[in-house]
Amino acid sequence: MKKICILTGAGISAESGIKTFRDADGLWEGHDVMEVASPQGWQQNKELVLDFYNQRRAQLQTVKPNKGHIDLVRLENQFKTVVITQNVDNLHERAGSTNVIHLHGELNKVRSTVSHHLVYQWEKDLMLGDYCDDGHQLRPHIVWFGEQVPMLSAAINELLNCSICLVIGTSMQVYPAAALVSYLPNSAQVYYIDPKPALNHELHALSDRLEVIKEPATIGVPQLVDRLIEQNQ
Repeated sequence: MKKICILTGAGISAESGIKTFRDADGLWEGHDVMEVASPQGWQQNKELVLDFYNQRRAQLQTVKPNKGHIDLVRLENQFKTVVITQNVDNLHERAGSTNVIHLHGELNKVRSTVSHHLVYQWEKDLMLGDYCDDGHQLRPHIVWFGEQVPMLSAAINELLNCSICLVIGTSMQVYPAAALVSYLPNSAQVYYIDPKPALNHELHALSDRLEVIKEPATIGVPQLVDRLIEQNQ
């Protein structure tokens, strides 16, 4: 069975109503990203950071997976399928994807500020005074600027032996995620779906086996999934 790796970014979730990570002015929901997405911001104003992610978590409950998320699940019937996402929402899982790697963490999880292995599913607001089993404050289970990306190695291992790679809804500008395509086998076919595709150095290096589809995910994904399934029959 052929293996497909799917790299997704903010664009696929934007079509469900989730705002992209930062707007053109460099702000995220009106905040400087370093205020709400860095260890320094956490140390300076924990209540602000908690409130920010509480609002994001509440918003997530009001949106639904779109046709881009949903049609990707169809690939699991004929391919070994792995979704590697930069998104912190759970829309891939809610659409039905069963193998999802979250590079930048998950909104619906929290973890201990000291005992990092203590991670909890979390649906409600997270407050100061919410502690892990070891008695330490809990924080959002999000990879902030300046922090290591713990799932990076797992993502690379998946890409090393995949036959087809889909890159969907990402600017391919945020590293280390933007460099992941460089780990693909020389034989892997790559499809890049985005209405405004940005070919970074790593994608340019794959130009002989790269097909660019200038469509939003809700249009480009169903079309490509139909084609891949037909070709595999």
